[in-house]
Amino acid sequence: MHSSPDFRREPISQLIRKIALPSSVGMIFNTLFNVVDTYFAGMISTTALAALSLSFPVFFIILSVGMGMGTGTTALISQSLGAGENDKATSYGFQSITFSLVNSIILAFIGWLAAPSLFRLLGANDTYLDIALQYMNIILVGVIFFLGNSALNAMLNSRGDTKTFRNFLIAGFFLNVILDPWLMFGGLGIPALGIKGVAVSTIFIQALGTLYLLFTIRKKRLFDGAKLHDFYPRSNIFADLFKQGFPASLNMFSIAVGIFIITFFAAKFGKEAVAAYGIATRIEQLALLPTIGLSVSALTITAQNLGAGLPERIFLSWKLNIAYGLAIMTLGIAGVAIFAGPLMNLFTSDIQVIEIGKEYLGIAVLFFFSYIFLNISVSTLQGMKLPYYAIFVGSYRQFLVPYPLFLLLAVDLGWGTKGIWWGIFIANWSAAIFTVIYTHRKIGKLLPTGRT
Repeated sequence: MHSSPDFRREPISQLIRKIALPSSVGMIFNTLFNVVDTYFAGMISTTALAALSLSFPVFFIILSVGMGMGTGTTALISQSLGAGENDKATSYGFQSITFSLVNSIILAFIGWLAAPSLFRLLGANDTYLDIALQYMNIILVGVIFFLGNSALNAMLNSRGDTKTFRNFLIAGFFLNVILDPWLMFGGLGIPALGIKGVAVSTIFIQALGTLYLLFTIRKKRLFDGAKLHDFYPRSNIFADLFKQGFPASLNMFSIAVGIFIITFFAAKFGKEAVAAYGIATRIEQLALLPTIGLSVSALTITAQNLGAGLPERIFLSWKLNIAYGLAIMTLGIAGVAIFAGPLMNLFTSDIQVIEIGKEYLGIAVLFFFSYIFLNISVSTLQGMKLPYYAIFVGSYRQFLVPYPLFLLLAVDLGWGTKGIWWGIFIANWSAAIFTVIYTHRKIGKLLPTGRT
């Protein structure tokens, strides 16, 4: 068994590579997982593809809670470990599992009630609505696995272990390549499930992931000494998890709301525009993966060194994570700019869908760098026990600014879908500038005068 990284002494650049690289590789395969779903949905019909794209913002609203709470849990455990409070770190881990269980039950019920109305609001009806609900209702059954896996992964991330979740995501991708077409089109005694097959495959793989993460945590002896009563809800721990995780969840929720708003305006220009946005964002995600891995490293390194009282390492982590992100993102921008057309062609033969998707990606490459500044800075602030800024910046760039901009540019000025894409550009870059300034000031307050 490999020992955990020494967050207080190892060179920051070395820590970033240890944490960010496995996490980024894992997220590549997580995104490819979604790409596979999109590819096979497109083989059914444009309507099925649009239905899958339509489901994504609703699905992401649910995932936002798990992802946000996972971020909060990682920060709390990391801070406790950095301060040498190992028992407290263990308690946060146990209680986060219970917390995720409670949240999953609530969210599944709300999702079941709200999904039909949300889909209708986005313009779905008849067959379009039916296909979207077929997918969504099965996904809701598996919410417990998505949220549970976020909690279990937080226990590992906080100790610098991003390889375990990476391994799960890689295995999950290859399994999905087999299960998606098998379940969708049938064979070997399995009836053709259509779009429902995509959902069944996803839930099955997430359940296997839960078992694998539990096995690894047990192997690493993180459950040593645990009793059943350790998992009983404890109000003080739940309060800490909520206080740290809720702002992160709201930030992720704001992203879901942002996707919802974009989809709402795209739907005004037909289901082809919805399908195009769904495909294009899958391609975009592949280019944005460095922000995810580097955000994990920024959060963990910052939280551990805050607990240890080493602010200079926090400042260096912030700068280096951004520098690495910008360097790597250059390759992503080049790839998307060159291959936008061929990549869209992989998913659909619908000329209108392809052209709208290329239009989006052509503008999107101009704001890719903004994600680096935003995500790494917000993760650094979360590691510094300043999670509430995420709510402000998330609200600002996801709906407070985009909605009136989309209305002005896309509808009033008649720019169509281009108005939506340029609205995203303005919102992202203005938010990135504010966030960098704010983060620099907050780190500066931790350092001796004049060190920044």
